[in-house]
Amino acid sequence: MRGSVLAASLALSMIAMSAAPAFAQQPPAQQPPKPAPPAPAPAQQPKPAQPTPAPGAPAAQAPAAPQPPMPFPAGAKFAYINPQLIFQQSTDGKAAVARVNTLVQKKQKEAEDKAKLLQGNQQKLQTSGSVMSEAARSQLEKEIEKQQKEAERFQQDAQAEINELQQEVQSEFLKKVQPIIDQVATEKGLLLVFNASEAGFAWANLGLDLSSEIIKRLDSGGAKPSGAPPKQ
Repeated sequence: MRGSVLAASLALSMIAMSAAPAFAQQPPAQQPPKPAPPAPAPAQQPKPAQPTPAPGAPAAQAPAAPQPPMPFPAGAKFAYINPQLIFQQSTDGKAAVARVNTLVQKKQKEAEDKAKLLQGNQQKLQTSGSVMSEAARSQLEKEIEKQQKEAERFQQDAQAEINELQQEVQSEFLKKVQPIIDQVATEKGLLLVFNASEAGFAWANLGLDLSSEIIKRLDSGGAKPSGAPPKQ
C-alpha cells in the first residue's frame, strides 16, 4: 500500500514537471496574408523622470533569509513527508525528470519533421493540384494519406515510449527513497508516517515534516547499513 501511494504522488510530480508531448496533426498550410504598410513612427516622448526618495525614507528591504528547519518534536510518534517535494528537489528526482524531458523533446522534434513533410505535400496539392495530371494528383493524395497514418502511429508509439520511461524512472526512484523513509521512521521510533499529498492536513507542525531529511539522505547515498550513523 505504501509503495502504491508514493507512486501515485510521484506520478503527479512527473506529469507536472515533464514537458507535455505534443504530436497533434498539423493543419494544411495557408497562404500568408499580405503585410500591411508600416505605420508612421509616433513622435518620441521624453522619458518620465525617476522618482526621488524623500529624505529619511527607509531603504528597500532585502528579501528575508530562509528559515532553518524546525526541530523534530521530542517524543513524537507521527510524522509526514511530501513525496512531490522530495522528487522535485532531490538530485535523483531532477535527473529522472531530465531523462523524461530529453525523450519528450526528441519525439517532439521527430514529430515536427514529419509534420513539415506532410504540410509540404498538402501545400503542393492545394496550390498545384488543379494543374496536375490525374495520375500525379492521385499519387500525391495517396502519399498524403500515408503520411497522415504514419503520423498517427508515431504519436501513439511515442506516447507509449514516454509512459514506459516515466514508469521506469518512477520505479527506480521509489526503490531508493522507500528504504530511507523506513530507516528514518525506525530511528525516530515512529508509528505512522503520513503522505502530505494524500492526507489533506488542515494544519501540521512543520517540525514533523521529514522531507528535508529524506532529501539529504537520498543525496548523500541513500539508506545506511543498520547501525551506521547518518551523515550530518
